[in-house]
Amino acid sequence: MPELPEVEITRRGIAPHIEGKTVTGVKVRERRLRWPVPRGLEGRLTGLKVRRVLRRGKYLLLDFGAGWLIVHLGMSGSLRITEPTAELRPHEHIDLVFGPVVLRMRDPRRFGAVLWASGDIAAYPLIASMGIEPLSPAFTGAWLHAAARRRRTAIKTLLMNAAIVVGIGNIYANESLFRAGISPRTTAARLSRARCDKLVQAVTETLSAAIAAGGSSLRDFVHSDGGSGWFQQQYFVYDRTGLACRVCGTPIRVTRLGQRSTFWCPSCQK
Repeated sequence: MPELPEVEITRRGIAPHIEGKTVTGVKVRERRLRWPVPRGLEGRLTGLKVRRVLRRGKYLLLDFGAGWLIVHLGMSGSLRITEPTAELRPHEHIDLVFGPVVLRMRDPRRFGAVLWASGDIAAYPLIASMGIEPLSPAFTGAWLHAAARRRRTAIKTLLMNAAIVVGIGNIYANESLFRAGISPRTTAARLSRARCDKLVQAVTETLSAAIAAGGSSLRDFVHSDGGSGWFQQQYFVYDRTGLACRVCGTPIRVTRLGQRSTFWCPSCQK
């Protein structure tokens, strides 16, 4: 599933091609996504100009002034910049046409979303319930320590709770905890302020490194130009069960936390 780095990379890839551009047409070939694509979206968007392309957690937000187009890539979605004459490939469900440029959504599993919101986007139900952005200045050790100190859940589960911190999916939670030297099974409330400081720094470094590497291309994720990321080549623990830790040589272990596979080094992480 595309996580925060992949969504941010997509935002950066499409923004230069569509910001300030007017929609000249919309083609919806499949409406049955996670939630049905709104009827009348074609007429609503045509003639409107994209003011900004923003990201909130794993959602892309296209600001049209009169409203917002909310896009989620789901488990297998991607957005690609192409030409109107480009050959249509399987599972390419939606086109936003900007004259000679097309923003095309592909989603093999149809678990993504394309929705319309008018009014204050921050008040939209899907957005209003979201937690803090982990790459924002507000995400500090002091904030994390306050958020964690009364929670008896495992720290990895807390990091993946979008109502607390947005966008940190399974891959980057595993990798951040390794960089911080913290076991994913550690109870959140037991973390000291110093360890929270270290974890915040690790999260920031991990997400920033993933963005710089073009994200992780494990299955379906591709860039807006069709390219792939290579952060998966830098993984310390994720999907490395039984392999030697890159730091100490101890075999990487795996368990289940919150119904998700969880990888860690029993020597480096305490």
